[in-house]
Amino acid sequence: MKKVMLVFGTRPEAIKMCPLVIELRKRPEVSTLVCVTGQHHHLLRQVLDFFQIQPDYRLEIMKDRQTLSDITTAVITGLQPILMKEAPDLILVHGDTSTAFSAALAAFYLKIPVGHIEAGLRTHDLESPFPEEFNRQAIDLVSRYYFAPTKYAADQLLLEGKDPASIFMTGNTGIDALRYTYQENFRHPELDWASRGKLVLVTAHRRENIGMPLHRMFRAIRRVLEEHPCCRAVLSVHANPEVSNTAAEEFADCEQIHILEAVDVMVWHNLEARCYVCLTDSGGIQEECSYWGRPVLVMRKHTERIEGIQSGSIRLIGTEEESVYQGFSEILDHQDVYDRMCRKCAAYGNGRASEFIADMICYEEKQGEEDLPTHVFPGSRLWGCARRD
Repeated sequence: MKKVMLVFGTRPEAIKMCPLVIELRKRPEVSTLVCVTGQHHHLLRQVLDFFQIQPDYRLEIMKDRQTLSDITTAVITGLQPILMKEAPDLILVHGDTSTAFSAALAAFYLKIPVGHIEAGLRTHDLESPFPEEFNRQAIDLVSRYYFAPTKYAADQLLLEGKDPASIFMTGNTGIDALRYTYQENFRHPELDWASRGKLVLVTAHRRENIGMPLHRMFRAIRRVLEEHPCCRAVLSVHANPEVSNTAAEEFADCEQIHILEAVDVMVWHNLEARCYVCLTDSGGIQEECSYWGRPVLVMRKHTERIEGIQSGSIRLIGTEEESVYQGFSEILDHQDVYDRMCRKCAAYGNGRASEFIADMICYEEKQGEEDLPTHVFPGSRLWGCARRD
């Protein structure tokens, strides 16, 4: 029996890893362990409680004003004895967080194979997003298996010379999570408040946006809201006090915006499905809103979610006050622009990514006794896709 350990520590990781934990725990061929680092603490607990996941190990590394070095060293030193004790056959990490990078490095040092969920995302700019672009490239340097969410991500790995036989195109497990969280008859006070207008969702937390960029973004959003009284905005603030303090300063006495702390994952996903437009610097929210067919204005210089850009559902509007103002105003003032962005993007999968990944892990356990089931990956293994026209 193969022993697999999933390591994650932030809310976004948990949202995308919990469906995979649930799927792997259905498989008798696999012994599944979960280690959470606590890089986010109460935010992580919210998600674990929703999915009813009880971790086998908790590192609880979080401390006030922790630095990237604090996170990296705490995860490596905390995880090493667990890896030595359990000796898993495979470590699964997700995405581009400092937890994922540190866990992958700890496993690499102990010669434990690493599987990277959401491999292959790239902006090719180490400063944007920071440090996420470095983290995901570094993780892919030490990984044995690459579970790429889209064809574009898989192609990036091929271009970098990764072994085609180790790359698998799966869809994104974040779309799997929506199957658990979405409610057809969802009701919430924020929806009642916004029912006579247009619901605008806002999130901003990227490390490179903290400080003046965040002030500029929020100022632009306030200007647009005040010019469009039909809009009702909900801002979900990050646990970082610099974000909440900036929001409180820039939106003081603005009656068109409600500032909420750490909105529950089920609530947030249902608000996404019903919003008019979303402004964010997040990664996962771009995929989720694109899946719902909700326009996304991305307050960043770059995005690794190229598929959303290509489909027309995502638009980059930068972080300067005037660029955010113009981008937000345009979608409210021009119905044709809005309508063109209301497109569902199918590139992120059909909600079965966790099943596909679990099938691959179980297939590897069988050591190739039979052909990989054709339903596992549309297009099957990428060594087949590499022969595409």
